Amino acid sequence: MVKLEQTEESLNSTFQALADPTRRKILMQLVSGEATVLQLAEPFQMSLPGISKHIKVLEKAGLIERGKSAQYRPCRIKTEALEEANLWLQQYKKLWEERFDRLDQYLMDLQQTKGKE
Repeated sequence: MVKLEQTEESLNSTFQALADPTRRKILMQLVSGEATVLQLAEPFQMSLPGISKHIKVLEKAGLIERGKSAQYRPCRIKTEALEEANLWLQQYKKLWEERFDRLDQYLMDLQQTKGKE
């Protein structure tokens, strides 16, 4: 039961962090590689403390990590939390695929019925 609670807590943290468009854009920047806070802040009209708050939320959610080499502390994406969220979402993908398959079948049956009239 502890594992389920940890997973639920982790998913909540992940989706809360991803709910903000600025944080999603920051993650997209990090897909191409490490970046400093200054580099991450460039595309936004926001103060450095503002960007830092977003980075802290992403870091707390386990979506990014910060390097620790002297004064250069690059941010990099971490994939574990995203993989966990993806696994959770895959359950719903199967559900929707099944529903679309049934809808396709229904539409084909409907067309065949109309063709016989």
